[in-house]
Formats: sequence, C-alpha cells, structure tokens
Amino acid sequence: MAKLERLYISNNSLSGPIPSDIGNIPHLGLLDLSKNRLNGSIPNSIANLSQLRKLLLYQNQLSGMIPTGLGNCTNLEILDLSRNSIVGMIPYEVAGLRSLKLYLNLSSNHLHGPIPLELSKMDMIQAIDLSSNDLSGFIPTQLSSCIALEYLNISKNIFQGTLPDSLGQLPYLQVLDVSYNNLTGQIPQTFSRSSTLKFANFSYNSFTGNVSNDGIFSSLTVESFLGNTRLCGMIHGMPRCRRRHSHLHLLPVLLIPLSITFMVFVFAYPLALKARIGRPVMILRGGRNIDEGADGKGEYNYPRLSYKQLIEATGGFCSSSLIGSGQFGHVYKGVLKDNTNVAIKVLDNSKSVGGDLSGSFKRECEVLKRTRHRNLIKIITICSKPDFKALVLPLMSNGSLERHLYPTEDHSVNNRLLTLARVISICSDVAEGVAYLHHHSPVRVVHCDLKPSNILLDENMTALVADFGIARLVKFAEDDSSANEPCSYNSTDALLCGSIGYIAPEYGMGKRASTQGDVFSFGVLLLEIIVGRRPTEVLVDQSSSLHEWVKSRFPNMLDPIISHALTRYVPPTATTESDQTWRDVVAEIVELGVLCTQSNPCTRPSMLEVCIEMNRLKQCVTNPSLQIILE
Repeated sequence: MAKLERLYISNNSLSGPIPSDIGNIPHLGLLDLSKNRLNGSIPNSIANLSQLRKLLLYQNQLSGMIPTGLGNCTNLEILDLSRNSIVGMIPYEVAGLRSLKLYLNLSSNHLHGPIPLELSKMDMIQAIDLSSNDLSGFIPTQLSSCIALEYLNISKNIFQGTLPDSLGQLPYLQVLDVSYNNLTGQIPQTFSRSSTLKFANFSYNSFTGNVSNDGIFSSLTVESFLGNTRLCGMIHGMPRCRRRHSHLHLLPVLLIPLSITFMVFVFAYPLALKARIGRPVMILRGGRNIDEGADGKGEYNYPRLSYKQLIEATGGFCSSSLIGSGQFGHVYKGVLKDNTNVAIKVLDNSKSVGGDLSGSFKRECEVLKRTRHRNLIKIITICSKPDFKALVLPLMSNGSLERHLYPTEDHSVNNRLLTLARVISICSDVAEGVAYLHHHSPVRVVHCDLKPSNILLDENMTALVADFGIARLVKFAEDDSSANEPCSYNSTDALLCGSIGYIAPEYGMGKRASTQGDVFSFGVLLLEIIVGRRPTEVLVDQSSSLHEWVKSRFPNMLDPIISHALTRYVPPTATTESDQTWRDVVAEIVELGVLCTQSNPCTRPSMLEVCIEMNRLKQCVTNPSLQIILE
C-alpha cells in the first residue's frame, strides 16, 4: 500500500466509517469513495496525504465537521463532499486552498455560518457549489478575486444583503444561481452587460427595481426572476414598470458626467497623448537571414540536394507521391539515390500573401535548425531558390496521428495500433516535445498549430511534433511589467495562430502567441482523442466548442464518453477486473484536457506540469506492476 497512488471504490455498497489508516498511504493522489453508504466523520488523518490531488466523498452518509487538516493538502485540485450530512462552518483553512483548480462542491449538507473570506484566494478555481446548506450572512465582494470562476451556485441558503456587482465583472463567469435566499436591492447591471454569462437564476429573493432585457437577460425567461414581487421590467411574463412623468430630476445626473467628460477630454487627452508618444518600444531581433551570402551559404550545414534531385526522388512531384497538404504547400514522398525514404515539404508560391510564404519557410528552418529532441521532427536538408523552397524531412512510416484517428478508404491504417496505452504514450511524447520547445530549447518556441495532422508517428509509433510553419520564436522581456508574456519576432502577431477548433480563445481577442496557447491546443487534442470527434464537428452539431461540450458533462456525466473511448481504443489486456482501471485512466485524461482548456490562460498548467501528469499515466498503463486493479 505504500506505493498506492490511486484508490477508486466508488458506487459500491460500502458501509461504516472511513478508516483512519487511510492517512498512512503517503503517495495517494486520487481518492474516490463516492456513492457508497459510508458514515461517521471524515478522519483527520487525511491531512497526512500531502500528495492528494482529488478527493471525492460525495453521496454518502458522512456526518461531523470538515476537518481543518484538509488545509494541509496543498496539492488538492478537486474537493467534492456534497450530498452528505456534514455540519459546522466551512473551515478557513480549507477555504484558503489556492491549489483547487477545477471545482469545490460542498452542496447538500448542513453547513452554516458565513462564506469565509479566504475563499477569495482560490484564484484558479473554475466551479464553486455551496447550494442547499444553511449558510448565512452577506455574499463577500471578495469572491470577484476568483478570476477563473465559470460556475457559481450559492442557491438555497439564507444569504442576505445585496448581490455584489463585482461578481458580474468576473471575466469568465458562465452560470450563476443565487435563488432561494434573502437577497435584497437591485440586480446589478453588470450581470446583464457580462459578455460570458449564459445562465442566471435570481428567483425567490427580495430583489427590487427594473430588470432590463439587455445582454444575457434577453435570453432569460421569467422563471429566472420568480418570487421577487417587487421586480418589474421587459422580461416576458414580468410586470411592466410604471413610467415617471417628470424627468427634471435626471438633469443634474446627466449634466455632471457630461461636464466631467468634457474636462477630462480638454486637459487629460494631451497628457495621455504625450505619454503615449514618449513610451519606449522594445524590439527583439533574432537570427540572421537564411539566404545570406552571395554563394548561398547561410547558417545551415546540411547535405546539399538540388532541385533536379528532388524531382527525380518524387517522380516529378507526381500526384501518386503526394502524401499530404497544408496551409502553405504540399508534402511528397521521395526516395533519394541512397534509398533513403524522405518527406519533401514544398511551399506553394501561389499561396504567398504579403510575404507569408517566405516568412513561413524561414520560421520553420529557424526552428528546426535550433532544436534537437527525440519527439521533434528533424531536418535533413533544404532546397531554396527564388521560385522554389522545400524542406527535406525523414519519412514517418506510420503517417500522421490524424490518419489513425480518422482512417479512410484511401489510407490502409491498422486501427489496432491505437490501443489506449498507445494513445497515452503518443500524448506523452507530444507533451515532451512541446515542453522542450517551451522550456529547454536554445530558443524558446511556441508551436501555434498543435493538431493530429501535425503529429507524425515513426515505425515504433513514437510521436514527433512537426510543421513549424507558423511557429513563433520567443524571448521573455525581463524588464517589462508583464514578465511572463512572450515578445515574438519573425511573426505576424495580428493573425490568429493555428487551426479552427484548436485556437486558444485569447488569440481571438488580439493576444499574442504564447506557451499557454499551445497548452490549450494540447488540451483540445486530448479531448478530441477521447471523444473521437474533430473539434469542428462539435462546433457545427452542438453550437459549442469541443472543450465546452465536454466541460458541460464533467464530472458526473462522463460515462458515455468513457465507454465510447474504451470501445474505440481496446485495451491490450481487456478483462472485467481491469475495466474500472481503464475507465479511471480515461477520466483522468479528460480531467487534464479540461484543465488545459481553461478560458483564463493564467490558470492553465505549464507544459512541464502536463508532462509530469502524462508520464505518470504512461507508467501506469505500460508497467503492469503499477496498475491498480480493483475488484
């Protein structure tokens, strides 16, 4: 038991108290005892589990108080104690756990007292559910510090006072439920102006005032406002507000802001303009031109291949040699005179717009010549002429990951090569390669286009990351206020980075390429592999992105997704007793995908952290001695 890392015994008929010896498993990271008949209090010995990342005790008959020692579990990312009979107040030690990243669920218990102010320290938490308790007091405005929060449910308590308008300014909030409380005052307009809010429930409180039908409120029904007898507005089914005939009292309210605006424009604008003009601009220049030198000798010391030799190797770039196409050109299979099989990536001059083609070629050469890693494609040589540019790369005998995920009649692919263990190994390889680019490469690189077609598989099914045509070479500004934001060069920052479905949301708001964007794309890749659908298919069919579709089913409605994944990627030793182990592994992959695709880039894990997690899963499924089989 000393090496046990995961313990899943949920959905059984276990009864009695949780043994205190559970705290003597030093490496335990995941503990799921949910959906049983366990009673008694949560043992204080759980505080000894310093490696604990997920604790699921929901839907039992547990009583007593939440042990304050849980605050010592500083690696805890998920805590679900819902649907028990737990009493007492929420310990401030637990409320201050900044490590919680996915969700905190304490709903359907008998907790009382106020929301601890320490809860605001959870600046990476995505979901908080405190509903169906006896919590009281005011809703703290400090909750707005939970900047990654997407779901907040504090319904069916006895909160009083006003609803803080700062909650409506949470940048990623999508669902809010404050129903069945004693809240008063007006519903803040910040909620109607929120650009992310998709659902809100204000029913059965004592709110007053006018409710507009602007923004998100235009899609809400009267059910979201029932039980507030002093509300009025334009929502269908809601009483209309009475009009006041005198508007003279509004005159001072209008004149004062107009006067202030005029004064600001007259006096502050020239100062702001002067400050803007005088602001220094940081320019990072990197590398020499690959075409430098009249003799054509640049920084590259690769074997020379002429244009004629490439024509001979590919049969004149005939259609039968074509093995793929991309944003900037085509890839052909070729055989050199020494019988070396190669892939020749030829850039299409007809797709050159504003120098993008030349820039793509230079970027890819720049990346490939500076990086050395077993999970990154290596360059054999280049061929560069004014009207022809090509990269000669090793030919990967098993093609791209895309061919294996979506086999067609044109591609004879052995589907049995993609077992679940193999899929995890491939994802681990990709994570290793990208982590090297982000953290260990001589020049830091943001790939910008992680997707299945850019992941190649060699004869051993080892994954290699390829296609650096839109990659960004980055350096970090040491003297800038945003020290963790990369400054890119040799790039077109104004363009969206990547392929539809894999692009990080911040890129759509004009943010520059970043390592966090690659983490997002990797998360989409994980979810795509498990769900078995292209991200663009989910966009069309569900009017939603792939990660949002999965997140709406996380964590309690994943069974169909997991079952489909197990059917698709048959485990190498599929037995009844090991089925639960495989299900748990798939659930962990989904969880990692959800973490990587958080809306707030600052709350996503780094690629190094992703590597550690993928390597742990890889060891679990490839080393029988590490597999945990629960009967």
